[in-house]
Amino acid sequence: MAPRILVVDDDPHIRDVICFALEKAGMQTETAPDGASALRQVQRRRPDLVVLDIGMPELDGLDVCRELRKTSTVPILFLSARDEEIDRILGLEIGGDDYVTKPFSPRELVARVKVILRRLQPGTAEPEPVAPAISHGRLTLDPAQHTTTFDGRGVELTSTEFAILRRFLMRPSHVVTRQQIMEASHADGVHVSDRTIDSHIRNIRFKFGAAGGSNVVETVHGVGFRLGRCDA
Repeated sequence: MAPRILVVDDDPHIRDVICFALEKAGMQTETAPDGASALRQVQRRRPDLVVLDIGMPELDGLDVCRELRKTSTVPILFLSARDEEIDRILGLEIGGDDYVTKPFSPRELVARVKVILRRLQPGTAEPEPVAPAISHGRLTLDPAQHTTTFDGRGVELTSTEFAILRRFLMRPSHVVTRQQIMEASHADGVHVSDRTIDSHIRNIRFKFGAAGGSNVVETVHGVGFRLGRCDA
């Protein structure tokens, strides 16, 4: 079944451009002109992904994301104007999976949507062996169930955060550069800034810190990051 994408933007022209590109790529689309409508549609229709504009009047995209994250883990791809860098970073920290900057390339937007969906819905043409759960200290990541726990407590991660953490767990003792993190969590040819990667790392630390894990990711200054001891 084709993935169903909810496109939320107060500009009808932008909604039309995005829907055309996504439908051309084989996806189904629905639209919402404002934040309140988007919240109702997510609750009623449960889309596979939400493309969400940050700069909407009244209930903006950041407020919509905060409300959605109270009850839903639906992936969110933010749309952001060039002069809203702080909002873009904040959007990732409160639960967004990725962002595209306006004016945007429809091809890039489709590529980013595909990579997020691919993490959640692996292709079935050639079934792969079920990956076993990976543990390090008190941290456990289960790729098959797409779940993460610390000391037995569930930790809700976005699909991007999950991909980053899985990259760390592949080689727990190795330092991972920002470029390697980008390659593990974003589509080929899609560039993201260092600040975006740092925001994802900061968000991972915050979520595990709330679960009692204060040393899940360590910074190696001038190089990148590595998995911490994960023992407290």
